[in-house]
Amino acid sequence: MADQEVPPQDQGAAQEEQPKRGGDRGERRFGGQGRGGQGRPQGGPRPPRTGLRRRAGEEEWQPLTRLGKLVKAGKITNLEEIFKFSIPIKEYQIVDFLLPGLKEEPLAIGPVQKQTTAGQRTRFKAYVVVGDYNGHIGLGWKAAKEVQGAIKGAVISAKLNLIPVRKGYWGNKIGLPHTVPCKVTGKGGSVRVRLVPAPRGTGLVAAGTSKKVLQMAGIKDCYTQSKGSTRTRSNFLKAVYNALEQTYRFLTPDLWGAYKIKDTPFDEFNDFLTQGKK
Repeated sequence: MADQEVPPQDQGAAQEEQPKRGGDRGERRFGGQGRGGQGRPQGGPRPPRTGLRRRAGEEEWQPLTRLGKLVKAGKITNLEEIFKFSIPIKEYQIVDFLLPGLKEEPLAIGPVQKQTTAGQRTRFKAYVVVGDYNGHIGLGWKAAKEVQGAIKGAVISAKLNLIPVRKGYWGNKIGLPHTVPCKVTGKGGSVRVRLVPAPRGTGLVAAGTSKKVLQMAGIKDCYTQSKGSTRTRSNFLKAVYNALEQTYRFLTPDLWGAYKIKDTPFDEFNDFLTQGKK
């Protein structure tokens, strides 16, 4: 017996009578919440994120160190008071609080690998330089699974490694300091970098990597000399950073003389730090 054909109008009615595939999962159209009404309405507000998903900028800084408490309370107003007593900075928020106009620049990003029993593990390592173009420079690096995480960690590391850069003159002391105060040498791995004072108007006679670091440090005129494997950018950056660090380690004649010793900020504001303690 041959199969009987169903008229087109009867086919549409049969399809409407069949249940939907997958059962009742909620109607998402016209404001439906889906999944039995347990999901959020379409177009409605998203619930606030909690835990590790919370952004760092949403929370107010609560200092954990004595130095951070003094900075937030306004007892310490500039970084020179910190550098004078060689106090280590352990919270990057201190630098953000005292230098709000700090600039950051990633100068080297590349993959690094580690051999494990399961195979090779590849991560990304970033080198970032921070500076205010006025005598402060910092260099940091960080390795992470993603490039964005590596850059973020390197920025925090650079702020914790912030150092002052001393500037000087070439020849007569006319105008503002514009170059390094003396010949200084820095090293990083096999790279050696030498900074030589230059006359005003010379500019930065340096490679692209070292020129960017010197600019962010506030040096306007300088001769440079480098040797070693300078194509290894990480060591090149470390060498330039180390050379700038040496500018405050050389005692020039204008710094000779008796220095009046002052109490450290911890001793000066001891009463403030001991408030609320039994």
